[in-house]
Amino acid sequence: MKLPGPDWLAPAKLNLFLHVVGRRDDGYHLLQTAFTLIDRCDRLRLRVRADGRIDRVNVVPGIPPDNDLAVRAALLLKEASGTTEGADIEIEKAIPIGGGLGGGSSDAATVLMALDRLWGTGFGREALAEIAGTLGADVPYFLDGRPAWAEGVGERLTPLEIEPRWYLVLTPPAGVSTAEVFAAPELTRNTEPLKMEDFSARPRVKRFTNDLESVVTARHPVVRQHLEWLRERVADARMTGSGACVFAEFERREDAEAVMRGLPGSMHGFVAQGLMEHPLREV
Repeated sequence: MKLPGPDWLAPAKLNLFLHVVGRRDDGYHLLQTAFTLIDRCDRLRLRVRADGRIDRVNVVPGIPPDNDLAVRAALLLKEASGTTEGADIEIEKAIPIGGGLGGGSSDAATVLMALDRLWGTGFGREALAEIAGTLGADVPYFLDGRPAWAEGVGERLTPLEIEPRWYLVLTPPAGVSTAEVFAAPELTRNTEPLKMEDFSARPRVKRFTNDLESVVTARHPVVRQHLEWLRERVADARMTGSGACVFAEFERREDAEAVMRGLPGSMHGFVAQGLMEHPLREV
């Protein structure tokens, strides 16, 4: 089933670095990271229903409707607003699932922004962020929708001034469990906190890495192979989030595309541009 437009875009994100700097008493990890959106987007189409039901109308492989953050976001907004309306939701996936690119969280944030408008609930970004925080640590970032320095469990966001860049993202065929990575006994959990000013400086301090990378590459050889291939061409290539995707940064699109043309047939990826704001930020 294909719903009529318009398309509501849900962009992917990259963690330009990711450090685990501590752990709270409740088990949640304390992080430092830098987020940027990229123009690799899922496309969502929504149709208001008068009967109050929330339905996802298409199949998304590997994600049952009951576990879909987009559906849960709609249900939470409906409950919080008290609206009697419902919605059909169609999700056209372009963001790899389980790759550390935040596709599910982004879909949820886009549903919140879109239905806030379509239902006329008038919550606005601040009230939506409270709902978003119950769905996952990344969802509030997608509502903010600008490059950001994040701390805490990812909820404390500070706008980050960075130049637009191009990224080559490789997509290893691996399903990485975020929960298992953070539970790994070998994970480093006491990285020294660093300063946002050092990250923004050029050349960037080399200590900005991904603490989850060693855990994932040890457990998933295919991720290690992709990362090693990319690092032979771009020394500071790294993994995003808890993987499996790995990426390298370029100033020019042509340079990113030149590296991608050398990909062996067993590897896949895409070139994307960093976004300075979410496509729906002004909606």
